[in-house]
Amino acid sequence: MSIGPRGFTPAELKAKRVGVLYGGLSSEREVSLRTGAAVTGALKGLGYDVVEIDVGKDLPARLIAEKVDVAWLALHGRFGEDGCIQGLLEAMFIPYTGSGVMASAVGMDKVYAKEIFVARGIPTPPYRAFDSAEAALAEGDRLPFPFPVVVKPSREGSSVGVHICKTREDYTAAVQDASKHAGTLLVEQFIKGREVQGGVLDNEALGVIEVKAAREFYDYEAKYKAGSGTQYLFPAPLPPDLYARVNEVSLGAHKALGCSGGSRSDVIVTEGGDVFLLEINTLPGMTASSLLPKIAAGRGIDFPALCERLLQGASLKA
Repeated sequence: MSIGPRGFTPAELKAKRVGVLYGGLSSEREVSLRTGAAVTGALKGLGYDVVEIDVGKDLPARLIAEKVDVAWLALHGRFGEDGCIQGLLEAMFIPYTGSGVMASAVGMDKVYAKEIFVARGIPTPPYRAFDSAEAALAEGDRLPFPFPVVVKPSREGSSVGVHICKTREDYTAAVQDASKHAGTLLVEQFIKGREVQGGVLDNEALGVIEVKAAREFYDYEAKYKAGSGTQYLFPAPLPPDLYARVNEVSLGAHKALGCSGGSRSDVIVTEGGDVFLLEINTLPGMTASSLLPKIAAGRGIDFPALCERLLQGASLKA
């Protein structure tokens, strides 16, 4: 009998009520709806007793009314990926998939995550963080790295509010837009190179996929819009030493934050062979076009098996 990484067996789980938590209140709600539908279909197809719960302010009452024993987190962004839901589930003693409160909260905040990556010696582009748009604009001519730069809100995912700025004028517009979103403002040196993603499952590096976006970079439309022209290459056609280095950096980021279950790291590989970690996703997308499922499939783990593997890892972490 196969046993999950924390001890749930499929037989034990099939005697439980599994709540797939999806939707939610963040700017990534639409992506979460797709993840929730895909995961629900996979788990039902495997014979699990699944109830879908579109997360709102009544979530505690819904979890009790539906008699949920285990939660499969299909949420993305704030109030789902940032430790808030994880804390609620800990307090209600409902085991859940993915990372715990601390790893989720730090992973969601790009500035705090970068501070840990730097402390652990994980290469990441130079950056500055600003508490307000006014502060970012005032320092725009004194950044410690040249244009182009990347402007991001620190607490959004799916590339929401992310801009590549080639000029001071671009920078002003980007800061004004990014400041409308959650968190502080992160201004990062733009690193030119190949966009690759490293997948990790249960403290094992799964592999690396290369993304070739038809747009300027792998932004929201390149990720989710049908017919975007994005190409996915697995395994990423990198020299063996660079492939291993991306795996090493992705696994290092996963462990540095204390993540559980699956994670996906965004990485840049330069022409000179340098590797830079941009950010980590502690609840990566599980849609038809999502990258962790593509990486897992390349390793022989199909989508239903991946959903089940993550379910087997459900636990309380506090």
